[in-house]
Amino acid sequence: MQEEKAKSGKIFDGRVLRDLFRFVKPYKSGFYWLVVLTIFLAIIGPIRPFLVQYTIDKYISVGNANLLIAMSILLIILILIQAIGEYAHSYISGYVGQNVIKDMRVKLFSHLMRFRLKFYDNTPVGRLITRNVSDMETIADIFSEGIAAIIGDILQIVIILGFMLFTDWKLTVVSMSLLPFLIFSTYVFKEKVKVSFNEVRTAVANINTFLQEHITGMSIVQIFSAETREYNKFIKINDEHKKANMKSILYYSVYFPVAEVIAAASTGLLVWYGAREVLHAEVTEGVLVAFIMYIAMFFRPIRMIADRFNTLQMGIVSADRVLKLILNEDEIAKNGTYKTSSLRGDVDFKNVWFAYNDDNYILKDISFHIQPGEMTAFVGATGAGKSSIINLVNRFYDIQKGSILIDNKDIYEYDVLNLRQHIGIVLQDVFLFTGSIYENITLGNNSISREQVQKAVELVGADKFISQLPGGLDYDVMERGATLSVGQRQLLSFVRAMVYDPKILVLDEATSSVDTETEELIQNAINKMMFGRTSLVIAHRLSTIQMADQIIVLDKGEIKEIGKHDELISLNGYYHQLHQMQYKSIVA
Repeated sequence: MQEEKAKSGKIFDGRVLRDLFRFVKPYKSGFYWLVVLTIFLAIIGPIRPFLVQYTIDKYISVGNANLLIAMSILLIILILIQAIGEYAHSYISGYVGQNVIKDMRVKLFSHLMRFRLKFYDNTPVGRLITRNVSDMETIADIFSEGIAAIIGDILQIVIILGFMLFTDWKLTVVSMSLLPFLIFSTYVFKEKVKVSFNEVRTAVANINTFLQEHITGMSIVQIFSAETREYNKFIKINDEHKKANMKSILYYSVYFPVAEVIAAASTGLLVWYGAREVLHAEVTEGVLVAFIMYIAMFFRPIRMIADRFNTLQMGIVSADRVLKLILNEDEIAKNGTYKTSSLRGDVDFKNVWFAYNDDNYILKDISFHIQPGEMTAFVGATGAGKSSIINLVNRFYDIQKGSILIDNKDIYEYDVLNLRQHIGIVLQDVFLFTGSIYENITLGNNSISREQVQKAVELVGADKFISQLPGGLDYDVMERGATLSVGQRQLLSFVRAMVYDPKILVLDEATSSVDTETEELIQNAINKMMFGRTSLVIAHRLSTIQMADQIIVLDKGEIKEIGKHDELISLNGYYHQLHQMQYKSIVA
């Protein structure tokens, strides 16, 4: 299992923020309101201590009860306005953030569906799930607890400091005397938590990857009695996740009490010095009370700002990871523009060289031609390159050299989605999604009618077993088709291919995993399906391809022989050896 490495990002990464704010544009009015409310709340907060000071000095000290009531009402109104503003700020930030990640998640999933299969060969699925779920939620925090909150905190600190200096600069100096200690502890906390947050995000991705792989492959784990070994691996990965979280818990446990002590000490120092000034009539009681309120308001955003910076930084790191996928055009196959309503089914490989990785060629100088309506079979040992050929016909991978023509037009000139609509493929391993049989056949394509599905079911011969299931076509197959047999799943894959009435049919060892009775049923379905269609067939059992128009024998990525069954037998070469080996195994 590949493990993801921890990564730190810049707090204000211009490139990431620029790309991220492309997704904010549809909600820019909400974002502008968020900015306005941030400034408004930063200003309105410090006004309250100023009004308290004014009330004490102008009304309480002189015993003016009537105006005192009026000022009290004004303070209550101010508090209500601030509460409404904070509600609006919280709601709008959440609204913008959730809509942005909704759009980003849809965009990312759309992008993932267009990536080359090579990308998925090299990327753990669990990591992609982390990108689409956990990382997205972290990006939402950029709006709720990140940029807007940090700007508001900084603005509030500046405004409070301005009020304090305007009121009494001596008390301001005394109040701020312990500020360097808080700034230093805040910086240390921020750096430590940044590292621990990175470790937590990495641990989450590794857990997701491990769980996805092992839950999907649980049958293999149990077949080889590997439960204990895999259990111990999970304990180790889970322990790393716990340790990463415990680090951040430790830092929070130390920092906030330290910050509280510094804030309390500053308040105590202020009261001690301010009381002396009040006694000497250098400072009024109202000023002292206001400064106590200012201190509380001043230190709160400073304590929170370190946490917000880390939240913002993790949001930037997550946004960077997600945006790299969204903006990654290299992994998307180049698409042509040519579309056609039908194909004749002429397939021509000309000097094709292909490698999954660099220059480790799987196919070497492959050339063959398939006439429309012909059946061509590919045989050879495991790793000979048979499956690679059908992958190339469907454009799942791109070739390095040579050309592939369909109906005398280069395959790269076709619109890839349009091309695949004319190619039906049945693989050895059948994947079924959670849902009904009907939904698995149509794959959500509303243009396919129920009558078309029923016709394809009858053509393939799957109607017998489907009619016996509760609900028929509406029967829920459960995840990965767990409630169906291998043969039944295989028949459904035939129906799925046939419902599109493809002109080119690709069969990849479609009968290798079924019993003899089911194989006979499937073989009858294959014979019906191949009528009038160009067929590319991969089969281990040579008895199923003896009627092929041509058989191509592959060995180590090279074509060794091409011909009909009888012709190849008479050559006494590769095909003859394969036939003899299989015949002996059957007799034995």
